[in-house]
Amino acid sequence: MTAPAPSRFDEPWQAQLFALTVALSEAGHFSWPDWTQAFGATLKRHGAARALDGGADYYAAWLETLEALLDTRGFAGRDEAETMRAAWEAAYLSTPHGSPVRLRNAG
Repeated sequence: MTAPAPSRFDEPWQAQLFALTVALSEAGHFSWPDWTQAFGATLKRHGAARALDGGADYYAAWLETLEALLDTRGFAGRDEAETMRAAWEAAYLSTPHGSPVRLRNAG
């Protein structure tokens, strides 16, 4: 089953997140029905706490769901994801404007 494309992406990372999720599903790491069930549960949990705006909070829930699936399926643990997120944050915060962002220990 092919994933339906969202109507808009406000930021490039949202499109990349969507594409990564579709690619992982198409590669057989999880089915699209498994994805939609997990994502729906995340959205329901987030929406129970406050009204969702359909933009940034939607993709935050999307990312949370993908990270949880990757963790439970043994592809990338939450600690590993947090370490990588912190490394990217340090890299972009220390990169001069207009220069490429690079991880320090990346080849």
